[in-house]
Amino acid sequence: MHASRNFMKSVSSSPSGASQPQQLPPRSSHLLETLLANLDGMVYRCHGDGVFIMDFVSEGCHALLGYHPEDLMSEHGISYQEITFPADRDRVRDTIRLGLAHRRRYEMEYRIVRADGQVRWVWERGVGIFNADGKLEAMEGYVQDIDDRKQAVQALQEAERRYRSIFENAIEGIFQSTPEGGYLAVNPTLARIYGYASPDELIVGLRDIEHQLYVEPERRNEFMRLMVENGSVKNFESRIFRRDGHIIWISENARAVRDEAGTLLFYEGTVETITERKLYEEQIQHQATHDSLTGLPNRTMLHNYLQRAIQAADAGSSVPAVVFVDLDQFKYINDSLGHQAGDKLLKTVAQRLVACVRDSDMVARQGGDEFVIVLGNQRDEDSITEVLQRILNSVSQPWLMDERELNITCSLGISRYPEDGEDVETLLKNADSAMYKAKEVGRNNFQFFASNMDAQVPNHLDMLVNLRHAIEYQEFQLYYQPKISLETGRIIGAEALIRWDLADIGMVPPAHFIPFAEQSGLIVPIGEWVLRTACAQNRAWQSAGLPAIPVAINLSPYQINQDLVAMVQQVLADTNLQACCLELEITENVVMKDAEKIVAMLNALKTLGLRISVDDFGTGYSSLSYLKRFPVDALKIDQSFVRDVVHDTDSAAIVKAVISLAHILNLRVIAEGVETQAQCDFLRENGCDDVQGYYFGRPMSVQDFGKVLLLDSRKAS
Repeated sequence: MHASRNFMKSVSSSPSGASQPQQLPPRSSHLLETLLANLDGMVYRCHGDGVFIMDFVSEGCHALLGYHPEDLMSEHGISYQEITFPADRDRVRDTIRLGLAHRRRYEMEYRIVRADGQVRWVWERGVGIFNADGKLEAMEGYVQDIDDRKQAVQALQEAERRYRSIFENAIEGIFQSTPEGGYLAVNPTLARIYGYASPDELIVGLRDIEHQLYVEPERRNEFMRLMVENGSVKNFESRIFRRDGHIIWISENARAVRDEAGTLLFYEGTVETITERKLYEEQIQHQATHDSLTGLPNRTMLHNYLQRAIQAADAGSSVPAVVFVDLDQFKYINDSLGHQAGDKLLKTVAQRLVACVRDSDMVARQGGDEFVIVLGNQRDEDSITEVLQRILNSVSQPWLMDERELNITCSLGISRYPEDGEDVETLLKNADSAMYKAKEVGRNNFQFFASNMDAQVPNHLDMLVNLRHAIEYQEFQLYYQPKISLETGRIIGAEALIRWDLADIGMVPPAHFIPFAEQSGLIVPIGEWVLRTACAQNRAWQSAGLPAIPVAINLSPYQINQDLVAMVQQVLADTNLQACCLELEITENVVMKDAEKIVAMLNALKTLGLRISVDDFGTGYSSLSYLKRFPVDALKIDQSFVRDVVHDTDSAAIVKAVISLAHILNLRVIAEGVETQAQCDFLRENGCDDVQGYYFGRPMSVQDFGKVLLLDSRKAS
């Protein structure tokens, strides 16, 4: 305790200002030694001559500096100034001098270099000791290690700096807002999203979120409701006004921040712009529900609209009438003047039909040269007749094509709810029957549906009888159309297509007998026959040494409701065909009817190892959120888009969008109905994977397709 004993002989100022030694009592000396030894730091007294030679250093210096007290107090010992970190020495000296000059305590933080070389932060508080003449005699003070606290503070500052950097530079908008509808804090990105020059400008200028920001103010109410119920919102999509008045789409993720007592303090969260995505989704949805040529609603939208009209009528609202419109002699114009002229005519007719009805009515394109009009709130037959006569007069007006003045007429059939049908299918079927009656009596007229038009029923019955006979005696055949890889030009698959050669009539197109098969339920045994026959034939080709390729078959919506998975599994086992050589095609509309059920079924089919593709993509309505969940391998672009892809910008845009969408979802793209080299070039340039169509091969018999497949395999070898 050498140093402590010296300190206990510390000087005290005499009245004359002389410093004289004074011996402390033994008990006080012991207490002081104990106190100094237990201090977490170093007590010192040094000369006031500017050299800072120590008169006394407590035992705490060893823990603090790594030196013993006598190392700092010996005449030739270590100067405390040498222990001070070099970069901090001037600042320490200046701080001490300033404190002494003003006769006040000095306090500072600086670094020291310990005996073991460690650099640590310390805190020092000291005071000058002056005699009666005002002369500085010594300095006394206390030095404490604060390195841990300093490191913690620096870490906190660094974390705050990083947070601030993230906050300032995040690509998403970040905010804190009040329940009353103002902003507490925002980052520069949010200011830019909302059209403000700076965060401060946004905070000052946007004080009423509900009315200044949201296009639909009720969205703010919904935001608040979700916060109350869940304490957060996720992917909360809204349209908002930018400062300049432009409307954009945003998506918010936010949570409520509360204190320990549960009191709501504010909301905090992030904002991202989703305008481009929403516009893309709207474009895809419009393309899926509207005819690409005329821009009119398509069959899917027509069915939905008519269903809602029936429901409204049941609730006591307007009573709808359905008008089936078919152009007279359109095929003659289309064949004589070409598809371009036919398309121009269809666009003209579409515009004329829309001009003949009210905004509350619907004009849809059924397909080809057929249109359907849904008239709402019709008082009686006379009011409907006025509209029909207006349609006949408008459509029959001359139109110009290549300086030719041409005329075309139309035939109209009308059914009314509920007397002519109580569901969508019946109303459309009966309006169609009435339209055929209008054609029978001379065209360019309209006919209301009447019960005697059911004279067609025997024909339907004949078709049903013939179908049952065809199943029993296996009168169906399968033809095969090749699928070609645009990258290699090789055959990479085939689609099996059913054909029916009916005695005394000839080949019956599938479009004529499949609807009857579906309505009667016969599509189930027919579908199983197609599946079994296609699998057996594929196995036979492979046994003959031909390449193993997947053969695709089309599934009917009615097959989906059966135990399809078990049936497919059994057929694969019976025919000894590998599942990878079978592809099932389902239409877009089938997929969306009962998405949850379809997803489960497709997952079960995928576990078997076969392929699944979505047929006629773009002609129905697909929710992108559902589409990404479907375990499918490919999308097939409908031929109605491919046909006009070279000349029609809308069709081209749709095809490009589908290809891009499919590749984003890691799906292959197959284009149907390719008939020209120009179409093929367009598809190849835009990244389409595979094609099928007359340009590469028509549907062929078993024997012909086998020959084509053999030639293709020989070219490859």
